[in-house]
Amino acid sequence: MHRQRADPLVVARVIGDVLDPFVRAAPLRVTYGSREVNNGCELKPSQVVNKPRVDVGGNDLRTFYTLVMVDPDAPSPSEPNHRETLHWLVANIPGTTGVNFGQEIVSYEEPKPTLGIHRFVFVLFQQPSRQTVEAPGWRPNFNTRDFAELYNLGSPVAAVYFNCQRESGSGGRRVYS
Repeated sequence: MHRQRADPLVVARVIGDVLDPFVRAAPLRVTYGSREVNNGCELKPSQVVNKPRVDVGGNDLRTFYTLVMVDPDAPSPSEPNHRETLHWLVANIPGTTGVNFGQEIVSYEEPKPTLGIHRFVFVLFQQPSRQTVEAPGWRPNFNTRDFAELYNLGSPVAAVYFNCQRESGSGGRRVYS
């Protein structure tokens, strides 16, 4: 029996605002330079200018995954009326590889929060097979749940998020998980 621990995705309302509860079924590793993204860590906008390295687990190259990166707090956490803003979309990533082996559908857009602390969420879905994924016509008001339903992706198999806020004039508040 393992100890009951509060799920950081639940505590941060990622489950609820972006995702429904799910069972983690694949490893997902996201790194910006040498900094690995762990739930709730804080990264500065200057640290996330370039797209991260993303390694996908699994045990079979014939299994494909889709990665979605969203900001559910745009334009501000108190009024997230652009929820969710799509920052990146990569499909057809073979298991045991990384996003570089997938098909970039929507190019990486660096996080530039202007107000408050924003959550940036990476969500990994296992695809039923290799498939054609169309780019949505817009980035604001993307909906991860609707996207997953449209492409028959089912529940996520992994997710991780980081916090990010404007660097100039930030209060220096740190959030640890």
